[in-house]
Amino acid sequence: MKKAFMGVRLKRLREERGLTQIALARALELSPSYLNQLEKNQRPLTVPVLLKLNAVFGVNVQLFSEDDEARLITDLRELFETQSGHERVSLAEIRELAANMPAVARSLLKLARSQRANQEREEALVTRLGLDRSELQANRLMSFEEVRDFFYARHNHIAELDALAESLSQAWLIRPREAAETLAMRLEQTHGIRVVRNTARDAGAEVQRHFDPGQKILTLSPHLTNGQAAFQMATQLAFLEAGAQIDAITAQAALSSDEARRLARIGLANYFASALILPYGHFLDQAEQLRYDIELLGQAFGVEFETTCHRLSTLQRPEARGVPFFFIRVDRAGNISKRQSATAFHFSRIGGTCPLWNVYEAFAQPGRILTQLAVMPDERAYLWIARTVSRGHGGFGAPGKTFSVGLGCDLQHAERLVYSKGLDLKDKSGFTPIGAGCKVCPRAHCPQRAFPAVGSTLIVDENQSRFTPYPAS
Repeated sequence: MKKAFMGVRLKRLREERGLTQIALARALELSPSYLNQLEKNQRPLTVPVLLKLNAVFGVNVQLFSEDDEARLITDLRELFETQSGHERVSLAEIRELAANMPAVARSLLKLARSQRANQEREEALVTRLGLDRSELQANRLMSFEEVRDFFYARHNHIAELDALAESLSQAWLIRPREAAETLAMRLEQTHGIRVVRNTARDAGAEVQRHFDPGQKILTLSPHLTNGQAAFQMATQLAFLEAGAQIDAITAQAALSSDEARRLARIGLANYFASALILPYGHFLDQAEQLRYDIELLGQAFGVEFETTCHRLSTLQRPEARGVPFFFIRVDRAGNISKRQSATAFHFSRIGGTCPLWNVYEAFAQPGRILTQLAVMPDERAYLWIARTVSRGHGGFGAPGKTFSVGLGCDLQHAERLVYSKGLDLKDKSGFTPIGAGCKVCPRAHCPQRAFPAVGSTLIVDENQSRFTPYPAS
């Protein structure tokens, strides 16, 4: 038997049996330090240790079989080589996956087989019904999801646009709270574009910006604040002053449809606009001085609460990082309309979010900033800030818009925020246990669980029902 480094498999075996390193070392008659080295792949798994595992725990030696590993490598190579358009996976990485995480490898292969089977069924259905195959292909991943994944992969920081916007902000002498006047002047003097406010009585609140390239008129909604108007003008300037950079970044994203590319260009233009009126260096300095007080930051720069939160989630310049935030905007029904992240925090792509999360409690206390110390199932803890934002410009009886905006950071950064004042950051027993969504959350006994987790076994007990198929009286 050649040297086999299989620490992850050994650790998994120990965790499945609920043993500590010391307990397993004692059972195998090994020193704890030697077992620790085995689990960290600093020492190879030897035949005597393998035989001892078999004798003590009845472990099938096939679990550590090189033949099984070779089969996995072959199947994984075939899988990754057929995935066109994805990042190349090297043979060294495939071997590492098969050797140390065979369960993950087998799960990937199972998912791939399931995906192929579903695609074959779709193709058969398309042929039977005479549908357009191009539409079916385009709908497998929605355009906005592609764009969202693109920003997530960049940690919500587009360095080239941020640097360009900051340099232009300095060159144009844009001052906080006075950006609207400067940008309107830039549009008119450099591009011959006149900025007007729509004064029509039936001007819809939905149309915040409309540009007529023929007449060179940029029409803004009359309901916009100065900060919102500045943002809309900056967005228009993004297409005029940073169009080449935006096109280059969009091309590099390798998006699958014209719709996704259009959405990406709009998202990048909005990013540029935010970086132009809230330039990186000055904004980060103010954020640190004010301990990330969102309302004071908004007042200092003349922008709204949501705009400030969004900009805070982008401050990840390598040589000058701010607190890495997760930013989200939801409505009362739980629909997520905005989600950007510079953190490892994530929510499920299937099903809703967690009802115990304070972004939903914010609707019961409109306009008030709520704080929450929350812990995820993986034991990572976060500080969350949430507040409602409202828009409504119609007359009596006209419906308005109310969203809850959430901003969160890892607990290790919490002390840098003013919102940690008075909170016990060390006693996790008082933290709210939240999850990524019921369908993927392992908290089986959560009082707010709506349905079982995907893949879990639902135990039905007539005397102790948790999930009723019909509304209880």
